Amino acid sequence: MTYNLRDMSWTEFEERRKTAKTVILPSGACEVYGPQNPMGADILVAKRVSELLAERVNGIVGPCLEVGQSKTLTTFPGTIAISSETLRTVYRELIENFVRLGFKNIFIVNNHLGNNQPLHETLEDARIKYGIKYGTIGVWQYLPIITDKRGIWETEKPHAHAGEAQTSVLLYLYPELVHMEKAVKTPIQPDAYAGITKSWLYSEQTDSGLLGDATAASAEKGKAAVEVLLETLEGFVKNFLEK
Repeated sequence: MTYNLRDMSWTEFEERRKTAKTVILPSGACEVYGPQNPMGADILVAKRVSELLAERVNGIVGPCLEVGQSKTLTTFPGTIAISSETLRTVYRELIENFVRLGFKNIFIVNNHLGNNQPLHETLEDARIKYGIKYGTIGVWQYLPIITDKRGIWETEKPHAHAGEAQTSVLLYLYPELVHMEKAVKTPIQPDAYAGITKSWLYSEQTDSGLLGDATAASAEKGKAAVEVLLETLEGFVKNFLEK
């Protein structure tokens, strides 16, 4: 069965929307992800997780933007950043189109921290205006909550940018795009004012484009993390969104 809207004919979509209750929208970024990972890491993972989730819940994966609000990372070559306003506009109109097509359950699988707030605002506005029921998740921010007590990770700070956890997920989902021979360790500088939002550039923290120890990553760790993630998200869609 086809779960991606982009792969359906209009007649296939007409049949699928008779039984599908939830639309899943990926969101991510195109940005520096260490020397070993593709710059599309965020959106690639968001897309694949969305597809795997759709298979479990009989959902439909909608279109997405492949860029995000990555302004603090633009000093690295290749990073493409858009404004929060642009992000909100595109996802607002995507949601409005699916509402027009009869859907009221929207779940955004977001995989970039800078997108979290504008996407949440967009969904809440749609709830008020159209009465949708929604959920959204920052995958990288959610992984520590559901995996850290399962003995998957080895390093002290596995969830640092492009480090052990994120590279492991990429190794599992896209092994052909990860070059572990280029993986390095980059010490994480202590932050005396952690928790305070402040001006900073990612390049001030790392010259490799990653933080933490990417050499500890493995596809086995990534598989374990993704399986826990999908089990949790399946439960959320079935027991909250579609109730």
